[in-house]
Amino acid sequence: MGISEALQKRRSYYNINRDLPVEEAIVVDKIKELTELVPDAFNMKSSRVVVALGDKQDVLWDKISEAFGGKVPKEKIDGFRAGAGTVLYFYDEKVVEKLKEQFPPYAGNFPIWANQSSGMLQLSIWSGLRELGVGANLQHYNPVIDEAVKGLFDIPESYHLVAQMPFGGIGAEPDPKEKEDIDLRVVVKR
Repeated sequence: MGISEALQKRRSYYNINRDLPVEEAIVVDKIKELTELVPDAFNMKSSRVVVALGDKQDVLWDKISEAFGGKVPKEKIDGFRAGAGTVLYFYDEKVVEKLKEQFPPYAGNFPIWANQSSGMLQLSIWSGLRELGVGANLQHYNPVIDEAVKGLFDIPESYHLVAQMPFGGIGAEPDPKEKEDIDLRVVVKR
């Protein structure tokens, strides 16, 4: 499968379940492989990933629900909890700070570059999961959930939570995407 095909198949799957089409270990291996392959500025390797599976998947979404005190609809949280797992994306601020000290002219860019790398990693893992027949969606409940997540997984204080990606077997395909006029966003000049 080429990159265009992988990106076309990558969608926001909200109807997910625990019936993975491949073994859990294959999913974890794919996440590790892609985490190693995704590039970042100055080869800083600031991205960190935690994969919540089994009981930790349930406890994670219970903690997220508690952190919002019922302000996020129960059905929405239950939909994420129904998945086989959740990928939690972080970047390590210690790594970023060290590079800021080493390369002062670029200091302001390192947090931006860490976020860019995290975005590339999120898309790569999302597409890689889809390549395995696994559905996923991307959530941004941080910073409200930061302390609960750090406590649950004993995450170092220097890890900055960026996003959450519940994943699982595909219960239903999402509606087709409406084709956009891409020329409104891509301009070619000669």
